[in-house]
Amino acid sequence: MTAPARVRPDPDTGGRRPAGGAGPAPVPAWRRGLRPYVLSLPAVLIIVGILYPFLLGAYYAFLNYAAVVPNPVFVGLRNFITVLSDPAFWSSVRTTLVYAVAATALETVLGVGIALLLNRSSLVGRIFERVLILPLMIAPVIAGVLWKLMFNPQFGVLNHVLGLGRTFDWLSESHALMSVVLVDLWIFTPFVAVLVLAGIRSLPKEPFEASAVDGASWFYMFRRLMLPMMWPYILVAVIFRFMDSLKIFDHVYVLTAGGPGDATRTLQISAYQNSIINFNYSVGSTYMFLLWAIVFVTARYLVSVLGKAQRRAAGSEA
Repeated sequence: MTAPARVRPDPDTGGRRPAGGAGPAPVPAWRRGLRPYVLSLPAVLIIVGILYPFLLGAYYAFLNYAAVVPNPVFVGLRNFITVLSDPAFWSSVRTTLVYAVAATALETVLGVGIALLLNRSSLVGRIFERVLILPLMIAPVIAGVLWKLMFNPQFGVLNHVLGLGRTFDWLSESHALMSVVLVDLWIFTPFVAVLVLAGIRSLPKEPFEASAVDGASWFYMFRRLMLPMMWPYILVAVIFRFMDSLKIFDHVYVLTAGGPGDATRTLQISAYQNSIINFNYSVGSTYMFLLWAIVFVTARYLVSVLGKAQRRAAGSEA
């Protein structure tokens, strides 16, 4: 009867392998020490790829860099003083905030409503749940092109379906901002709905079953049970959509290019027009740096609100 082979610890994995030498050879210690650095290399490259353009743009904001200035020099805060004293900048800030608040509020209300409807199991709901994400699969630029054709007062389908004739111009100065918000609703409301629906389906069922046994109405359970518990999920959707709306560019530029006049001239479009069209790179970088400051401060505040909501939903904070 053959005796079982002795085993010894594998110096690489801590496991055990036959003493006779079968199995993979041990990995040298220097290679094991190098593994964490190799695995973290992609993350480091991504961080560098993000930080380098940001720092370069911030550096340009302190120069007089433009196409007509071959040798830019350091000018300190002059670009910031020029931009902050320009009424066009504050007009862009107002347009950006109105757009972001309107789009986020409407998408949140519609998304929560759609999620509540889809939470009820039915064949129509399951079909609609899969069709709902189709707008998210279309690039915003392509969506802007499609909606621009539908908005056309001469041959657009919207005026024909709604019976508005050929006189109503969706992209006129008085209606342009409303129209681009409408396109944003069509594209991104499914994102809010899917996120909130996932939150609703993760809620515990016991409190609702106990309330139903006690005879509580659906509205009472929604207001007292579901809404407080799903509030963190709603806030996550609000944070994502509000941050994205503050830096909106693609479909707004396709639809209106910031016009008519400055009706839809957001901060991103202002930065693009100064940098790419007017070749004033320093002023465009200043716009982007100020936009980053607005997004950063707003994100910090909303994340703090989210943390409080999560603690309140967990019952650790009154």
